[in-house]
Amino acid sequence: MEDDLVEVVVEEARDKMVKAVEHVRSEFSAVRTGRASPALVEHLTVDYYGTPTPLRQLAGFTIPDAMLLVVSPYDKASLPAIEKAIQGSDLGINPSNDGTVIRLAFPPLTEERRRELVKVVRHKAEEGRVAIRNLRRATRHELEGLERDGSLSSDELERVEKEVERITQQQVTAVDQLLAHKEKELLEV
Repeated sequence: MEDDLVEVVVEEARDKMVKAVEHVRSEFSAVRTGRASPALVEHLTVDYYGTPTPLRQLAGFTIPDAMLLVVSPYDKASLPAIEKAIQGSDLGINPSNDGTVIRLAFPPLTEERRRELVKVVRHKAEEGRVAIRNLRRATRHELEGLERDGSLSSDELERVEKEVERITQQQVTAVDQLLAHKEKELLEV
């Protein structure tokens, strides 16, 4: 019975840490690397007939070449709202609207902008690491509570805490690997 409870606590911590790593991965995909990618705009919220709607529900995306992203709205009436949402975003790209699709031409990144983006990515990675460590702390509190209740011996607590620490290190390493890959991607010309 107690072992089941401990397993549930550890599995829950592992699942939440994996989700934290996935969140960091999705945050990284939204950082511009000089290449066109739907991940840069699909999360944008468009005011569609008075309802905030994610752009990915309103349009399809194509990438005819590495520096161009074409947004094709399913409903042509939503074109001005989509264009307004893109202009209001922090992308720093001016959309060109031809009446049927919106084209986003991505200029090559300057060295200075690349360095700024590396700082942004490092900050997002640190946020991910902090989230993982906070999950570790919350799990430890939960396990210590089980020990106080008498559901867990101190030896068992020590063993389980080592397991939680191992899981934490795996997830922090995963974030570090994502960061290294993204930095390399940003700095290559």
